[in-house]
Amino acid sequence: MIDRMGRCRQMNCMGLYPGDRLKYAGEAVTILHCEHRIYCRVQGMLRGMTMKERLDEIGSRLRELRDLNRVSPEEMAEHLKVPVETYNCYEDGKLDIPASILIGIARKLNVDTGLLLTGEESKMNIFTVTRKGEAVEVERRKQYHYQSLARKFAHKKAEPFIVTIDPRKGSPSSYSHPGQEFEYVLEGTLKITINKNEVVLNEGDCIFFDSSYDHYMEALNDRPVKLLAVVM
Repeated sequence: MIDRMGRCRQMNCMGLYPGDRLKYAGEAVTILHCEHRIYCRVQGMLRGMTMKERLDEIGSRLRELRDLNRVSPEEMAEHLKVPVETYNCYEDGKLDIPASILIGIARKLNVDTGLLLTGEESKMNIFTVTRKGEAVEVERRKQYHYQSLARKFAHKKAEPFIVTIDPRKGSPSSYSHPGQEFEYVLEGTLKITINKNEVVLNEGDCIFFDSSYDHYMEALNDRPVKLLAVVM
């Protein structure tokens, strides 16, 4: 028997939580489940994974945590406002998961995004420092690269990212999610469309908006854009 936090209640179980660490076969590993269903991840493997392998791992973790919380795929899809077929593709590792969707899943399951991304429970509650080069990549598509800046902080009320957007031909797909967003342009020129309103931002410009409206971002002038994004 496993409770909603993923802790095993069987007799003689080690009683580990997802994200707890221990030595296994001489390696430091992170536990995703109890010892009755050995499903560990050797620390450091993530860095050597292909994108497909990483999507498969995250998708598998989403499915297991959703099952532990007794949330159906249909309930999750309704919460995220996406077709259930699309959500199933996230769990199957067939689609990259947008940062906004990942945040929505974490909130529904009452866990931190760090657990979904790496299998490690966020434990810092006073402050957390992310050194240069240590940010965890959340989403990587042809044009969008998200890096999480505060994955180790527990019970976050906002999610900060460094986002790099590559130039592309044609208009990107729009998306929406509950909450608010803040974008501050660090490099390049950004065009953001919100509810059919177009705004062009240059280096040093920023925007705050209601993310429940359809929106998408584009890099202008055939140059990448780098920005600080905060999703709330």
